[in-house]
Amino acid sequence: MGLTLTACDRGSIPTAKPQFSGVDITGAEYARNLALPDQNGQPRTLADFKGKVMVVFFGYTQCPDVCPTTMVELAQVKKALGKDGDRVQGIFVSIDPERDTPEILKAYMASFDPSFVALRGTPEQAQAAAKEFKVFFAKVPGKQEGSYTMDHTAGSFLFDPSGKVRLFERYGGGAEALTADIKALLAIG
Repeated sequence: MGLTLTACDRGSIPTAKPQFSGVDITGAEYARNLALPDQNGQPRTLADFKGKVMVVFFGYTQCPDVCPTTMVELAQVKKALGKDGDRVQGIFVSIDPERDTPEILKAYMASFDPSFVALRGTPEQAQAAAKEFKVFFAKVPGKQEGSYTMDHTAGSFLFDPSGKVRLFERYGGGAEALTADIKALLAIG
């Protein structure tokens, strides 16, 4: 009785689909384009950051809780990844260009991570970018004349290194879940 051995071609072995904590939106027909000036006035697009996992968040600098918490968490995750953290790009898109001047955005980004980029356009450009990402935002009048806050979608979009949108991370998911999802996207290549 003979024994036959065969070799398996790794290309034919089905690869396991990564299990994500965030909402898998791979193949979405939105969140494909983003083109706005950064805090230094340089035109930026998603293609500028190809090769990195991009984390795109829409917010405003005077936000009392969600925005700074999200940015602090992302900075912690990036630091915890060590050398792989260099392959993560935080991108903050201002929904309040009236108050979020380039100078304010520079200081805001520097307080979290010097590599983070803030994008700021005209109010019309901010609205168009939000529409492209299916992000909601609206001005909410404050108690004092002329004061306001902004209601907005609280979550981040994660792009894989090839520049494709892959995940929507809901606010409050925690640094551990975000770290695991970013590691999985980095492993994809």
